[in-house]
Amino acid sequence: MLTIAFPAAAFATNCYVIAAGPGEECLVVDPGIGIEETLRSVLAEHRLRPAAVLLTHGHVDHVFSVTPVCGADTAAFIHAEDRYRLADPLASLDQGLLAMFEQQFGKAATWTEPSNVVEVRDRETLTLAGFDIEVLHSPGHTEGSVMFGLPTVPDGIPDEVGVTSTMVTGDVLFAGSIGRTDLPGGDNAAMQRSLRDVVLPLPNSTLVLPGHGPASTMARERATNPYLQGLTA
Repeated sequence: MLTIAFPAAAFATNCYVIAAGPGEECLVVDPGIGIEETLRSVLAEHRLRPAAVLLTHGHVDHVFSVTPVCGADTAAFIHAEDRYRLADPLASLDQGLLAMFEQQFGKAATWTEPSNVVEVRDRETLTLAGFDIEVLHSPGHTEGSVMFGLPTVPDGIPDEVGVTSTMVTGDVLFAGSIGRTDLPGGDNAAMQRSLRDVVLPLPNSTLVLPGHGPASTMARERATNPYLQGLTA
């Protein structure tokens, strides 16, 4: 599995491009702020064609570039409970953050909703770009936060790492931490249930690709992540 990850220009949000190989259709996951030029270079270098955009949740730092990436035809996939956020994800930003955006990028932030949006459901399997992708609804960071599971791992990972599948966790699970629950739509009790009932049952052989920060494995997170300690699946 060809997997390219690069950070957005703001909030260090990880954007992932995933394909079976060069010259194939690909998935673009969480196209955040200022990723368009880098994404164009990645697609051109590897001769990739976006088949779908997958959104782990509707916060602006994960969806800001979804409309230009999708264009007129490519669908954006998001959980039904975060669908409302695509009407205007900038609405949840305070004026200070909007001013910071304008200062950094030299223009005021604007938003246009993507024309083709598909709502996903918990435990649904999406068949896209040659992959069967499992959707795991994991609320807590937002109402409609999801993780996307793939039954393979990126090329180049040594066998001794011991991973056999991949989970793109968005802002549910990070290396050594979890997503915050104090933003609008966040719910700490829901997050605890997601960690206990959705995250903790994942096999140790799962590669974790989070929305921010470095990759990890479930074996490492189960052993060291303080937010998973004391939970029982």
